[in-house]
Amino acid sequence: MEEKNRYRTRQREQLLSYLAEHPRKHFTAADICEHFRNGDQKIGTTTVYRQLERLVTEGQVKKYVFEEGESACFEYIGKGAEEEFLCYHLKCEKCGRLIHLECREITMFEKHITEHHGFLIDPKRTVFYGVCRDCLEKEDIYEQ
Repeated sequence: MEEKNRYRTRQREQLLSYLAEHPRKHFTAADICEHFRNGDQKIGTTTVYRQLERLVTEGQVKKYVFEEGESACFEYIGKGAEEEFLCYHLKCEKCGRLIHLECREITMFEKHITEHHGFLIDPKRTVFYGVCRDCLEKEDIYEQ
């Protein structure tokens, strides 16, 4: 059986479909398992982990591990998009939410760091820590 056709299973297609329906959203493998456990389509935990790793290898899904001991997050980016994929993240220190940041303004910062400080930032691995808008509003930090 050819390599490209070997892993085109129903479960793989269900997983890909689910991820593609939620672009730019981050999931842990446990989140995905929970979705399929509670839905009409059933996919086993081992299959989810195995397929996620294959999709990462193929470049269709990005895998992020932000802190040791935390679960990895996965994000669908589509086939062949990795080369053009610039991705910064914001992580809320209050609620733990991970926010995908796609902002062209940050390229000016990136350029400044490279030109003036001789350092090349890897946008695929860069996380800014702080407090998200929802948590700020809950605590009325904007009002202070």
